[in-house]
Amino acid sequence: MIKSIVPKLPFIDKQKTLDFYVNHLEFTLRSDYGDYLIMDLGDVELQFFSFPTLIPTKSDFMIYLRMDEGIEALYNKLSKSSPSIKVSVKLESKPWGQKEFSIIDPNGTCLTIGQSYP
Repeated sequence: MIKSIVPKLPFIDKQKTLDFYVNHLEFTLRSDYGDYLIMDLGDVELQFFSFPTLIPTKSDFMIYLRMDEGIEALYNKLSKSSPSIKVSVKLESKPWGQKEFSIIDPNGTCLTIGQSYP
């Protein structure tokens, strides 16, 4: 039986990736194997593999991160925290019952962050 799903995402520059996920999204670096990283945030695990030839503007990688609460505060923090945070879709209430916004990580991966609303 499958217990969980762990996204594996590319990184071009390890330090920029660590800065983005650790300093802005508050993940914790669990393991650094040089060309492979494992990070955690609560029960969420992300793994990263080196992909130095990836062109960020041509990346098709994307993930959806679901929150229980606090999406407005996170959106405000990220949209004002650093010029390195690229908000690609502003916070909106969607007809499918989610508040969502999207940001692009330094590797071109689209992270859509969502929270259910009544």
